[in-house]
Amino acid sequence: MLIADIQQRLAAHGGKPAHIQRVLRAWLQAQSLESGRRRAEDVLPLALRNDLPALDQDLHALARLSAAHQGEDGSERLLVQLADGQTVESVLLPRDGLCVSTQVGCAVGCVFCMTGRDGLLRQLGSAEIVAQVVLGRARRHVKKVVFMGMGEPAHNLDNVLEAIHLLGTLGNIGHKNLVFSTVGDHRVFERLPQGPVKPALALSLHTTDAALRARLLPKAPRIAPDELVELGERYARETGYPIQYQWTLLDGVNDSEAELDGIVRLLKGKYAIMNMIPYNTNEGLGFKRPSWERATAIARTLHQRGVLTKLRNSAGQDIDGGCGQLRARALADTPEATLPRPASLAVLRQTLKR
Repeated sequence: MLIADIQQRLAAHGGKPAHIQRVLRAWLQAQSLESGRRRAEDVLPLALRNDLPALDQDLHALARLSAAHQGEDGSERLLVQLADGQTVESVLLPRDGLCVSTQVGCAVGCVFCMTGRDGLLRQLGSAEIVAQVVLGRARRHVKKVVFMGMGEPAHNLDNVLEAIHLLGTLGNIGHKNLVFSTVGDHRVFERLPQGPVKPALALSLHTTDAALRARLLPKAPRIAPDELVELGERYARETGYPIQYQWTLLDGVNDSEAELDGIVRLLKGKYAIMNMIPYNTNEGLGFKRPSWERATAIARTLHQRGVLTKLRNSAGQDIDGGCGQLRARALADTPEATLPRPASLAVLRQTLKR
């Protein structure tokens, strides 16, 4: 379902723009229409009031809680069931954040990611994306939404931008607190500056070596790390938000001194933050997270060399918080669980020697 479908339904039942905004605002805040000082029956047309129970049921069906797993760090991973029975994951983060999914599965096929194992199953509609925020807000306060869950937002651009627009207006979320995460796509850099709500941008870099990046992210657009950083810098200067570069730290893969030199070359002096995230181990994929001491040393070195670096311990380590893991466990007894896995670390290392 799209947000436009909800708006059209409200209009078909006599809703004027102010009525439509009232209903959407209440939905986005996970509130009842009765919660304001003026009751719904005082301000909404009769036909629209009569449709509210059915509409409410349909909106709740967009994203239902299937399972929840609390983390010791204050995170909570949610397995969310969609109206057609498919499932995606959302994560309530410490400090009032929420990570949402934009696709069921993903076509990028990052070799270290559980989500990419299944490929792309379908897109999420803009209303399904927003419904994850509503579900999260029903459980706790949410003031920041990051589009870093299952899926590549750039591959579902129209729906993601429609969701961002609604969240940044009626959803009352600050624009810089809407974070669009992508592996990099020229369409992103063309479209994001054009909208009235300009989200912050997180770019999944993972390596400064173009050949290695092509192996780690086999179906990502072939944008060289140098070009990706230049495109990011341009967007950062236009919006006034620093680019967040995401770097999943893989032991023995992208944690070498050569990589550190490459990061300094690309990011020193840029309006950027490097988020170093030690790998959240996915059983069976063959990759490992480096020791915390090694990760700390890397972050310290980069900071000393002029790159603002934050070492982030991926939320939900104790509950297998890596994207796709909860869904994979829920599907363990289905044929989907027998899909071929991405290349293991041993295979990747062999390809790097070629």
